[in-house]
Amino acid sequence: MENHFDLLILGSGSTAFAAALRAAELGKTAAMTEMRTLGGTCVNRGCLPSKNLIEAARIVWESAHPRYRGLEPAKMEFDFAELIAQKQDVVHAYRNKKYQSIVSDEDKVKVFMGQARLIDGHTALVGDQKVSGDQILIATGTRPIVPEISGLDKVSYLTSDLLTSDESQELKELPESLVIIGGGYIAIELGQMFHRFGTRVTILERSRRILPAYEPEVSRTLTKALREEGLNLVTGARVERVAQKSAREIEVTARVGDNEQSFTAQKLLIAAGRQPNSDNAGLEAAGVQLDELGFVKVNDELQTNVPNIWAAGDVIGRQTDSQPATPVGAHDGVIAALNALTQAHRKVDHRVIPRTIFTDPQVAVVGMTDKEAVATGISCWCNTIPLDLVPRAGATHQSNGIAKMVVNNETHEVLGVSLVMPNAGEVIHEAAMALRFRAKLEDYVDMIHVYPTMAEALKIAAISYFKDPAKLSCCAE
Repeated sequence: MENHFDLLILGSGSTAFAAALRAAELGKTAAMTEMRTLGGTCVNRGCLPSKNLIEAARIVWESAHPRYRGLEPAKMEFDFAELIAQKQDVVHAYRNKKYQSIVSDEDKVKVFMGQARLIDGHTALVGDQKVSGDQILIATGTRPIVPEISGLDKVSYLTSDLLTSDESQELKELPESLVIIGGGYIAIELGQMFHRFGTRVTILERSRRILPAYEPEVSRTLTKALREEGLNLVTGARVERVAQKSAREIEVTARVGDNEQSFTAQKLLIAAGRQPNSDNAGLEAAGVQLDELGFVKVNDELQTNVPNIWAAGDVIGRQTDSQPATPVGAHDGVIAALNALTQAHRKVDHRVIPRTIFTDPQVAVVGMTDKEAVATGISCWCNTIPLDLVPRAGATHQSNGIAKMVVNNETHEVLGVSLVMPNAGEVIHEAAMALRFRAKLEDYVDMIHVYPTMAEALKIAAISYFKDPAKLSCCAE
């Protein structure tokens, strides 16, 4: 049958590509569908473009704010429009290299462009074409949440997808000022980035602290760093209404505690989380069940309630202890393809998922939090060390940070690690590998670390269970 495949995939991001390529390796045919741009969120409007501009902003900031006493501050001139254009070049290059060229060379994989809607348990309508599959994988990802706020429909605003080609037209001119609604990882990454380019930034977070899902020590440490840098962080802020006061001024009114406060800026950015792309995929026609937030419900083999339909990636949310992340989606896409096409019955294991927030200092976490460990009834030893105990941090004048370990007090197994430090996203992989193989405190202590490195923070945190590391000489155990 024309346009019939062994595996029909709704989506073309990292999850979809991983599944399609594994299907091809198995000698099966696969089809992907895409309504926007091949490659999904990460390469086009998420991880890749944001990190490109975040690094540029860091260079600009550090030139004007040197950490060393003998270095004179120097204002670096930059062309913001050219930075945006270069970011687009990077996106195009990676999309062609890691997505377009790969699928073009694979004769068992085909891509259909257009909105895909299931019309039954085996068939999707993509534009005016019918595409069918013996097995179906839902990998449609997520999109920014736009909260219901009075007046929002009457003002011009950006979303957390602002680094896309669609919205980058808004960014050819660096905004003089910016109000961001939301205090999660996207809000603070972009907030610090714009601030470092010279924009006056106010972040409005509804909870009592930014990053409410992370350890309190992480929130406190990063809040201190961002405020010292000059960002205006307002917590406990419930946004009530917005209004376009003029062509270059938006007013945001929020209730902060018992008081009503107004915040004005040239631009408004909504970064209040993400929601699943499940509402326009025709899932109801196939009988696929969703949870109360619209995420696709799956079992631990990524199978939905419909036996031949599977789901993976951000569209399943935090089920099976998953996390919205590109590598998680790619990993699970392979598992879904194996289970769908070979009846492998492989279960997902999301116990160890390292994550990083690309602020400065970076935040990186893996495993359980203090609160999660206590909730499971574990006798927990949890300790946080300041980064000034780490020689590398002192040597490079970067002591604003922490390392926290969550440990089973009876077995000494390390259950979770949270870091706030330069290059935390690199250091966290040691902790992730250790958690995967259920390492104990003694394993961290016995491992010889390169001196001086930020990774020594893990060893020093482990040593703190047995003795005071502040009273030890360098490299001593």
